[in-house]
Amino acid sequence: MKKQKQIETAAPAAKPEKKPGFIRRLFNGLVKRPLKWAWRHKFLVGIVILALAGGAYYMTSRTDANAVKFATMPILRGDVRQVVTATGEIQPVSTIMVGSQVSGQIQKIYVDYNDVVTKGQVLLTIDPSVLQAQVDNAKASLVSAQAKAAKAKADYDRSRSLYDSGYIARADLETDQTNSKTADQAVKQAESQYNQAVTNLGYATITSPVNGTVVSRQVENGQTVAASFQTPNLFEIAEDLTKMQIQTSVSEADIGMVKVDQPVTFTVDAYPNQTFNGVVQQIRLSPTTTSNVVVYTVIINVDNSDLKLMPGMTAFVTIVVNETKDVWKAQNAAFLTRDLKPLSTDPRVASGEITGKNTLLLQRAGTDKNAAPTMLLMPYQKGLVSATETEIVPTGDIQPQKGDKIVTGQLGVKATTSVQIGGPMGGNRPGGGMGGGGMGGGARPAGR
Repeated sequence: MKKQKQIETAAPAAKPEKKPGFIRRLFNGLVKRPLKWAWRHKFLVGIVILALAGGAYYMTSRTDANAVKFATMPILRGDVRQVVTATGEIQPVSTIMVGSQVSGQIQKIYVDYNDVVTKGQVLLTIDPSVLQAQVDNAKASLVSAQAKAAKAKADYDRSRSLYDSGYIARADLETDQTNSKTADQAVKQAESQYNQAVTNLGYATITSPVNGTVVSRQVENGQTVAASFQTPNLFEIAEDLTKMQIQTSVSEADIGMVKVDQPVTFTVDAYPNQTFNGVVQQIRLSPTTTSNVVVYTVIINVDNSDLKLMPGMTAFVTIVVNETKDVWKAQNAAFLTRDLKPLSTDPRVASGEITGKNTLLLQRAGTDKNAAPTMLLMPYQKGLVSATETEIVPTGDIQPQKGDKIVTGQLGVKATTSVQIGGPMGGNRPGGGMGGGGMGGGARPAGR
């Protein structure tokens, strides 16, 4: 077997690998490899990121919580009104009830609801037949009495002549004299009965006693009127509907604040967007007890020239007791007696020279938005006090400014305060009346 010679060919020598540069090695070590590792462990990396973000938020909020925050209430500029509220019914100032003094069947009615009538105008007539018969009977009785009186007088004159001549006794003369006087009195009695019958016949025609408007008619044609025991009411006539009045009831707790000629505003359901005006005309001294509450009737005069107000409407009345215009004011909750020591670092507060009873701690914003607000101590007195707001009367050099706020406490700290009611210029009972506080009251301050 022929041996074949194996010829080995040598492979070409490999070129040496080029090492990466320094920047590339640095990029791979600091960026590429960490990114690959982070991608492989992305779930773990997400948890770590969320934990770091939560820690940062916690530290930031804890820093903000350490800052002192105050509870404040704004100071406003506007009007303060002390009022008494009530409700009442609108009625005409003068209402006449027209009745009948005689009985009988109604013959004819000449007017109806809302008719304007004049004084002396015929309203209705009652059947006069029975009354005319009474007149005729009384007339006959009168004629008979007059005849008897004439006969008695003639007898007396004849008896006096016979007595003077000595033909009859004195007793007979006196008898005839008495009969004559009795007959004269019978004539007067018959005349009185006749006049009464004629007057009753005149009452069969019912006329209007005043100029006015018929607001109620309580009878119909053919109805029988019985006036035996009491006068039946036939018509109700309002004398002048351009002048109305409201009768309200004010509790005894608030009646002391109500005075004659005080201005009044009120509304009615028929015109909810319109406010009407009136004035207190009378405070009646006769009290009424309702549900163990003593109330007094207050009469309010109202001008109704436009005839919008109708009898019987319910009026929601506001009696203006006192009013101040364009003053500094704040809600009553801002005037709670408080300890200013935890709120102010002023040495006068620490020494007790200044207290919350006569001084307000103001927070005034700086001119720069980023600047911290300025804290000021402003001495004051209370002016007019309403049910919701109180007038501020500064007594020192510091005056309120627009945007000032009254510091009422520190947020996050339990308040230990007591209410200071009333004031040097305000009453101890700011509200009141029939409808707001208790049986009424309350104030409607007008701010701006």
